[in-house]
Amino acid sequence: MAYSQNHQKPLWRMRATDKRVLLFIGDLLVTLIALLIALYFWAQGDAWLKFSWKFLNERVPTWFILLPAFWLILLIELYDMRRANSRRETLRGIALAAGIGMAIYLLIFFIAKDPLPRRGVAGFVLAASLFTLGWRSLYINIFTAPQFMRRVLIVGAGRAGSTLVEQIHQIWPPPFFVVGFIDDDPSKIGEDVEKVKVIGGGSDLLEIIDRECISDLIFAISGEMNSTMFNALLEARERGIEVSTFGSVYEELLGRVPIALLQSDWILRSFVDQAHANAFFDLAKRLIDILGGLIGTAGMLLILPFVALATLIDSGFPLFYTQERLGMYGKPFKIYKFRTMVQNAEKDGHARPAVENDERVTNVGRFLRRSHLDELPQFFFNVLKGDMSLVGPRSERPELIEKFQLDIPFYRARLFVKPGLTGWAQVNFGYAWDVPTNTIKQEYDLYYIKHRTLLLDILILIRTVSTVIGLKGQ
Repeated sequence: MAYSQNHQKPLWRMRATDKRVLLFIGDLLVTLIALLIALYFWAQGDAWLKFSWKFLNERVPTWFILLPAFWLILLIELYDMRRANSRRETLRGIALAAGIGMAIYLLIFFIAKDPLPRRGVAGFVLAASLFTLGWRSLYINIFTAPQFMRRVLIVGAGRAGSTLVEQIHQIWPPPFFVVGFIDDDPSKIGEDVEKVKVIGGGSDLLEIIDRECISDLIFAISGEMNSTMFNALLEARERGIEVSTFGSVYEELLGRVPIALLQSDWILRSFVDQAHANAFFDLAKRLIDILGGLIGTAGMLLILPFVALATLIDSGFPLFYTQERLGMYGKPFKIYKFRTMVQNAEKDGHARPAVENDERVTNVGRFLRRSHLDELPQFFFNVLKGDMSLVGPRSERPELIEKFQLDIPFYRARLFVKPGLTGWAQVNFGYAWDVPTNTIKQEYDLYYIKHRTLLLDILILIRTVSTVIGLKGQ
């Protein structure tokens, strides 16, 4: 199914940031309504006060009023526009938020000394889930309709432009409607590039913008640009047409950096400066690592007897597995995991990355890897020590880094930050075992290093919980 091409100007030209703001406002409103419903539902079980100011003042703790903020944090995954536009992903994200919320509540319920309001919490989770689902369904019905889609021209039908269109074709619903290409190469006029027609050159740009009701231009020319095209772009911008670059659109749509299409000096011109985090971020991230490391260590100690017994019966000793990895700025360190492969898995001495359905993995190890429980020792041995963070690029062996840096652009740039137990690449892409798949994961890793924030770290941690619950690890 495809959107039919029409020449109506979009009713409301919304960029991804505009849509996120709209989603947040809607989520906040329905969550506050859910809070009121939960309070009313809770109050009906109070034989004395019922729903009154006295009930709110005497029965309701401060943390209960903060439940809407907690719920919005759990929904952070659904502010990715690819997921926000998908009914299936929306339903999955809301179910995950409800599941995590109830799991945390039950954990606190069993260790807390004072009784907790089960009726109120259950009412909030149920109401928040239903109202959020209703609002998000309304959003999808309205704002993914053709009338609200931006109409886009891509300036440049070369490698960058065709790559972008190829990726857009894989997104449903599409983020915008691509009307066509603009290119100054006369031999391309009228040709189809990735099923999109080249409909004119720079001299035709302004006329095409008026005729096709264009709302946005995406600049995808990597070489020199003639003066006619340049002047037309400036005039288009003066008319209020949004002009974006290929790189920024690629990153926004896919959450990764197009390393194969970047100039060799890109990492010096932009990446190094943008990758520097401030002192507050570093301090906050370290505090979160310590807290997460302590929680993870407690989890490791809890399951240690069971993992030890299962591993001993399945394949014997040793229980732990150590391996040298490269950390921040290329500093070597030892990584610790529960052993998941047979003993002497690399008896020939050659480093080989694990592959999907790796025959070297033991029966117990297969479960540990899919549930990510094999990673738990790293909380104590690596995160608390400071060699690793909770979130960052995957740590790699020195031999593999030496190998991949020959074929993958900017591969050593992953060493600008601490490696992580989980990361943007891990939650967005499956297993990588060769150069093409590792190239895609590198694009995700560079996107994380360039855009990393505490909010992005929280998103990654929440999506990691989803992966663990679904046993989607490798």
